[in-house]
Amino acid sequence: MRLFLSSSVIALAAACSLPAAAQSTEMFNRIATFPVLANLPADRDAKKATVAEIIAASEDGMTLVYTDAEQEAVGIIDISDPAAPKPAGFVALPGEPTSVAVAAGRALVAVVTSRSYTEPSGELAVVDIASGKIEATCALPGQPDSVAMTADGTKVAVVIENERDEELNDGEIPQAPTGLLVTFPVRDGAADCDGMQEIDLTGISKIAPDDAEPEFVDINEAGEAVVTLQENNAIAVVDIASGKVLRGYSAGTVDLEGIDTEKDGLIRPDGNLAGLAREPDGVQWIDEDRFVTANEGDYKGGSRGFTIFEKGGDVLFDSGDAIERLAMRIGHYPEKRSGKKGTEPEGVEVGTFGKDRLIFVGTERSSFVAVYRDTGGDPEFLQVLPSGIAPEGLLAIPSRNLFVTANEADLVEDGGARASVMIYQRGGESASYPMLTASDDIRGWGALSGLAADPAEAGKLYGVSDSFYGEGRIFTIDANARPAKIVSAVTVTTGGAPTEKLDLEGIAVRPEGGFWLASEGNPDKEKANRLLRVAADGSVEADIELPDALASQAVRFGLEGVAVTGEGEAETVWLAVQREWGDDEKGMVKLLSYKPASGEWGVVHYPLDTPEKGWVGLSEITAAGADRFLILERDNQIGDAARIKRLYAVSLEGIAPAAPGEAPPVVTKTLVRDLLPDLKSTHGYVVDKVEGFALDGEGRGYIVTDNDGVDDSNGETLFIALDAAALTH
Repeated sequence: MRLFLSSSVIALAAACSLPAAAQSTEMFNRIATFPVLANLPADRDAKKATVAEIIAASEDGMTLVYTDAEQEAVGIIDISDPAAPKPAGFVALPGEPTSVAVAAGRALVAVVTSRSYTEPSGELAVVDIASGKIEATCALPGQPDSVAMTADGTKVAVVIENERDEELNDGEIPQAPTGLLVTFPVRDGAADCDGMQEIDLTGISKIAPDDAEPEFVDINEAGEAVVTLQENNAIAVVDIASGKVLRGYSAGTVDLEGIDTEKDGLIRPDGNLAGLAREPDGVQWIDEDRFVTANEGDYKGGSRGFTIFEKGGDVLFDSGDAIERLAMRIGHYPEKRSGKKGTEPEGVEVGTFGKDRLIFVGTERSSFVAVYRDTGGDPEFLQVLPSGIAPEGLLAIPSRNLFVTANEADLVEDGGARASVMIYQRGGESASYPMLTASDDIRGWGALSGLAADPAEAGKLYGVSDSFYGEGRIFTIDANARPAKIVSAVTVTTGGAPTEKLDLEGIAVRPEGGFWLASEGNPDKEKANRLLRVAADGSVEADIELPDALASQAVRFGLEGVAVTGEGEAETVWLAVQREWGDDEKGMVKLLSYKPASGEWGVVHYPLDTPEKGWVGLSEITAAGADRFLILERDNQIGDAARIKRLYAVSLEGIAPAAPGEAPPVVTKTLVRDLLPDLKSTHGYVVDKVEGFALDGEGRGYIVTDNDGVDDSNGETLFIALDAAALTH
């Protein structure tokens, strides 16, 4: 097989370094997010997990149908107004749906009814979309996993995976019974159960020739099906009309250089992996002669990218490390998956929009979709779309200039984001995402937790990342770029080595050069709250702990922001504590003052808003004059439950901080801006962690959100500029 890597990597890197507006094509932007729980009927518990896995559209593109295996149902969404999707139906099924296709107003749904791995079974359910009624079911010879229709709607193909038991023999295959492909004639959207044809897929792979393990199917306009045999690292091409396997071959291997291969709390793209089996999952025809695979891996492989094949088996293009490096540049790299399969491209879609044949690649662990234009040769990278957590189903609707993702992760048990369907519309030359990217030499970033502006240069900012990563880093951000860009980074060091036990949550620029950093403590883990004076190169010049009168009252919600006023003998550092400590009244949190010249500490109280649920605390403090400060206050709620994401102003003029241990004075706060509309403007879900705020010399404000290092997060970092008029009161 032929393999070309270098040009793709170079082209993608170059494209990502440019603003999206520079591209010569129309861009997609997200216009709506539909939470799957909105479709649940009244008798279903909304606190139980939901799923949006595989998704299909009606012929007119006005209705979506998605599978929800957790609820054993399919959901229906009305997108006649795609910017305002509405619940349109919920159909309970006799098992777990795994895939769906639509024809003539009916949804053909693959349903798993297996009693065990050794006794797999399933049904093909025919659901009338308008009425929500199951019209018929066809028995299947095993556990189904993927469904595809012929272009003329006269046949449906169903992959019968009969998946392996991962707990048996360490998941090694073969494990009987084998999987296969079946087809049914279809008339007016109804499957002819008696016309089922079984197609044998064994004997294709040398790995387990008697256990096919098929995964995904797609059918081109010539009536040829391409089937991925994921665990066997193989591909089959089948003539649907005759049921004949035209060809079968290995999906091959890839050598990757310059990727992160170790789960160690650091993004270090200096590892190499040789002979990685692609083990493709999703597959889509590009035209009648070529198809594209998403190489998720499942058994022993996973090459962290996607591949374009000629249907005879030749590799025409492989993305190599491009998806991994893209994830690092946009802050979506899932470091905790480094020792496994990295970003895990899983789903792929192809659609023709105007003159452009587009390829969409979804990453399960990084939760974004990379969009490419088919050129007939190496695909051209166009843009990145932020998705919900773990995009599984990708759907192009060219007739309406729409693209849709179905996102399967539901973090209801952890109070996190819920499963969702996201809708994007094509039009215009600019892309709204990413809002923040980085130079390739930054080696990745994420979990931004504090922000500060350079007093001498408008639009020049500094940010820090928190304890998700094993090293504290200070990033320099060019906010004048579009999108904003991290242009350099330094590691916080002590004695030449990375400073230990840091949880950086705040940064302020010292008038005399360098920075003040706030590191959050946690008494439960014997981690102290610390104020660090740091040189411009990241070296720690002073490491200051709180006096006992303060430290003894600390809880795990500690220092969360830092600001500085004055200089020389008058320099004063202000620190925001996130939540109430042991000696605080409920609803009162500390703002701490520290004078480096004298070592004197002081305390004032800040009154918190009252949350409807969960807790509320401080995320940032920013100096806006000698005595005026802007305070970022937020609750810990996400999505529709979010209520408090606010920027307040306080004045300390005439207020003398109390000594630690004494009763502190209480400041008065004034609302400057409710940030919820800003967070909702991206048409995703409202994130909980608005962590950083900075105010530059021209009065422009900037907020940034913490993406938790893409751990139980979709990785989306919102970096939003607020003009000066929005910050006056």
